[in-house]
Amino acid sequence: MTNVVPNPPKTRRVNGWVIATIILIIVVAVLLALSVWLYSNYTDQKTNVDTKINMAVSAAEKSQADSDNLKFTQREKDPNRQFVGPSDYGGVTFDYPKTWSVYISNDASNGGNFDAYMNPITVPEISDSQLFALRVDIAQQDYDQVISSYESTVKSGELTASSVTTDGNTGTRLDGYFSTDVRGSAVFYKIPHTNLTLTIRTDAMTFESDFNSLITTIKFNQ
Repeated sequence: MTNVVPNPPKTRRVNGWVIATIILIIVVAVLLALSVWLYSNYTDQKTNVDTKINMAVSAAEKSQADSDNLKFTQREKDPNRQFVGPSDYGGVTFDYPKTWSVYISNDASNGGNFDAYMNPITVPEISDSQLFALRVDIAQQDYDQVISSYESTVKSGELTASSVTTDGNTGTRLDGYFSTDVRGSAVFYKIPHTNLTLTIRTDAMTFESDFNSLITTIKFNQ
């Protein structure tokens, strides 16, 4: 007798196919979700990296631009020009940046004090509240009297006094607050063979480097 194996029920075959299809859909969905997540992470990371790179590049470019501007500004100041004071007031000379302009408010041609002002490009209107890159004053006043007028501000600590020498002449340097609005530096010299006192002052620390270079070039008629 031959045994006949019955075919599996149709419903079982259908259920198996449905289950396999569902599993496949789930796997595909998981893989798709994982792909989206990975791509999203990649995009975020790439954006962050690109942002950091762009920021670094911008910072480097700004630093280079600042350095180039500083070098350009320094080159523009050279070569220096020479300031020459009245010959009968000691014939004071010194070098100053060629980008500065000079205005002489009192030339002492009729006596009195000699006063000059310097500033980059143009010299603004002269006033008590105006700040200048440089003030030059040659006063018909004794050196000791000029220095003594600052004693109180030196004692209070608003100004710091030190000795300074140029062209063989020793004078006084003051650094600090000359007034509420003026924080700068000044040098004072007795002009040789006269009763005159030279004062050179900058009204702002912005010009301190120029000031320090300038005062090393001061010369007097001996």
